[in-house]
Amino acid sequence: MKNIFKVALLATGIFAAAQTQAQTRDTTLGQKIDKGTRAVGKTAKKVGNATADAAKDVGQATATGAKKVGNKTSELASKGAAAVANKRYEGHWALTGELVYIDEYGKFFYVDKKGHRQFITKAQMRTTKP
Repeated sequence: MKNIFKVALLATGIFAAAQTQAQTRDTTLGQKIDKGTRAVGKTAKKVGNATADAAKDVGQATATGAKKVGNKTSELASKGAAAVANKRYEGHWALTGELVYIDEYGKFFYVDKKGHRQFITKAQMRTTKP
């Protein structure tokens, strides 16, 4: 019984040692292919990162341009609506040179570059165009 146990223990030790050596010294074609694919993967990652950076720059430029177009559209729409619905205060301009309008409540305002109404007082108006 002791001899069978010794033989089994010896066989297990040899088997474990062989498996350990097989994992550390693999020079097969599969390992060489794996190294090649890692190199290709690293190159692809670099190209992907460069493409992502370029796309990010283009995306930011597009967003900036879209914001400018949106602000200009809003400004023109607000000025058109103000000209139709409100009365123009002749001979007076805002400090920025914009036309001054009077709303239905008698308040003075001008339309800024983003299309928002900016309410002002008579003291803040100019009588000469800047």
